[in-house]
Formats: sequence, C-alpha cells, structure tokens
Amino acid sequence: MKRSSGHNDFEWAVSINRLMLRIAGLWPPDNHDTREAIKSKIRLLYSFIMVIIILAIPALISLIRVWGDMILMIENLQYTLPIMGTIFKICILWQKQKDLQTIVDMIATDWLKPKTEVEKAVMLKRARIIRIMAMCGFSGALLTIVIAFGFTCFELIFKDMTNLTDSGKSLPLPLHYLYDVSKSPQYELTLLAQGFTTVTCGCSYTGVDQFLGLLVLHVCGQLENLHFRLTHMDKYANFMAALQYNVQDHVRLIRSIEIIDHTFDSMLLILLLYFAILFCFQGFLIVDVVNQKGQLSLKQLIWIVAAIVYILMHMCLYCVVGEILVIQSEKIYQATYEYPWYNKEPKVAKSLMLIMLRASKPLQITAGKTFPMTMATFCNLLKTSAGYISVLLANQD
Repeated sequence: MKRSSGHNDFEWAVSINRLMLRIAGLWPPDNHDTREAIKSKIRLLYSFIMVIIILAIPALISLIRVWGDMILMIENLQYTLPIMGTIFKICILWQKQKDLQTIVDMIATDWLKPKTEVEKAVMLKRARIIRIMAMCGFSGALLTIVIAFGFTCFELIFKDMTNLTDSGKSLPLPLHYLYDVSKSPQYELTLLAQGFTTVTCGCSYTGVDQFLGLLVLHVCGQLENLHFRLTHMDKYANFMAALQYNVQDHVRLIRSIEIIDHTFDSMLLILLLYFAILFCFQGFLIVDVVNQKGQLSLKQLIWIVAAIVYILMHMCLYCVVGEILVIQSEKIYQATYEYPWYNKEPKVAKSLMLIMLRASKPLQITAGKTFPMTMATFCNLLKTSAGYISVLLANQD
C-alpha cells in the first residue's frame, strides 16, 4: 500500500534521531507491535549493562587510582563524567518511555493531518534544522570514536601519555580493568568491547540531546503555525470553529511542553552541573599548561580543546531550542494581544482572552524546574565557570 506524503515526511524528519536511539534501544517503542517492544527492551537492557561493566566501573576505578594528581584526574573526568551522564540519560528515557511515546504519536499525527502549504513549509523548515543538528551530532560522535580507535589500533596515539592506568598496551579509553589487558586475547577482546560499547554510549549521549531538540523544535513549529492562524482568523469562513480549534491546539501544545519539561528537567539539571564542572576543570588545565609551558603533549591539548567544544555545542543546543520556544510562545501572546478582540462578541473576546492568559507565561524547558534553558542561562553559566577557573588558579598560586 502506498504511504501518504505526510507519513513519508514524518519518516524523513525523525529517521536520524530514531536510528541513534534505536541502537541503544531508547527510541519509544510502538506499543501496538509487541515483538518490536520486546526487542527494544532487550537492546536497552543490554546497552545499560555493557556501559556499566565495560566503561563506568573501570572509569571509576581509574579515577580512584589517579586520585590526588590534578592533571590525571581532569583527564579521567573527560570521559568518566560523560559516561556517567550517559547512564543517567538512559535511566531517564527508560523510565519515561510511555510519556515520550505520547509525544512521538503527537508528532506523527501532526504530520499526517491535513494542513495548508504554509503550515507544511514551516514544519519542513523545522525538520531540516532537526536533521542538520542530528547529522552533525551523529557524524561528530562517530568520527571521534573512529579516529580514537583507528589511532589506537595503529599505535599512533596515547603511546607517549604517562598515566597510572597504563598497562603496556594502549586502549582508546585508558580504563583500569580487573584483569591483565596486556596479554592476548584479553587485549583484543577488551578493545573490541570498548569499541562496540563506546558506539552505543556515543549514540545514547548524542541521541538523547538531539531527541530533546526534535521534540521542542517540533512544538516550536506548531506554535509558529498557531501564530499564523491567529493573525489570519478573519479569513476563515467559520470564525468560531477556527477559534475553537486554535484554543484547543494551544492547550495541546502547552501540555506537550509540560510533558517534555517533566521528562527532561532532572536530566538537564545534572547536565548543567556536569557541564560547569567539566568546563571549569578543563579551562583550568589549559590555562595552567599555558602558564607553566608544559605537562601536556600537543595531542592531549587538542583532545581537551575538542572535548570543550563538544560539550559547549551540546549545552548550547539545550539553550538555543529553549530560547526559540520562549520566543515562539511570546509571539502567541503578542498575536492575541494585538487582535481587535474588543470589537468582537463577548464569547469571542472571552476565548481570545483565554489564549492571552495562557500565553502570558512563556513556555520553557527548565533544569530542575528552576533554571530556564535560555541563552541568558548559557551566558551566565559560562561567566560563573570562568570565575571558578580564576579561583582555582589563585588557590594554586
């Protein structure tokens, strides 16, 4: 059976995000397909166990072994904190899959339902942004993993690093295992296990962020379409029917953002703290190395700078989509405020004022129900982290 244009557009819009999350079993499964739901749960459980055993526990052991050496601790935290963050993200999506499935179903419904050419153009514009972000995130994560494992296989990187966790043969992630990885076939099996688990970890880490961007930007597109309909309500033949539809659509979008915020607020709070800690320590390490002219090789310095840029991009993603959401929700309030509702019947004016009252409080995603994810928060976070870098340098002196 030939699929509709709306279904093809939906598949095109979510395909990359779905691919990343399905690798780890994190994409909300279709409850109508029991077999697929079971496969998704098995992949999710397998991914969770492998990340814990292959990456998380050895990373924590490595951190304990290098405890007291600031340079080695900061190097360790560059991969330990993202690994722990990935585990937390997996737990969040595992717990909230039922709620997220309702949002995914809503997105599919929005693509399938009849819409004007203007509304379709807006949705396609948002979908292109989502696909570009997803492709950049996916390719960036895979490229980093391929380079790290490629150089390791050819012994072109990390061979000159002095680390208390080294065991003769180098691994892409210098983790400490409870067995001798310098012998064959333990080394080859460990390298292979790290490779597969790191791909799963990278897809989970990047995929969850891109999935949040997908959900929020889709709602932003629907808010933009709602704004267009509110500003052109006089052109509708049945004004009351159009007004009723717009009120219901606004309430639906508000509930969607509430579900998204309730799902991701604790994750965003943890990531906010993780970003501040990692950015602070990495900035301190770079400044300290520049001041003392040594201690880190050029390869290590490039790796640290790349890690800073990567976490900056992800934190910026949260704040950018949050900023777009606030702007679009404020446009709804502005559209109803400027509409000549005072010339309409009391029933019409009451409905318009209902939208105005609901839109007076901007929609936003938050970190822990406390910090709104906007560019102002991002700038304040950078300033605070830079301040702590100066404190660390002063204490060192």
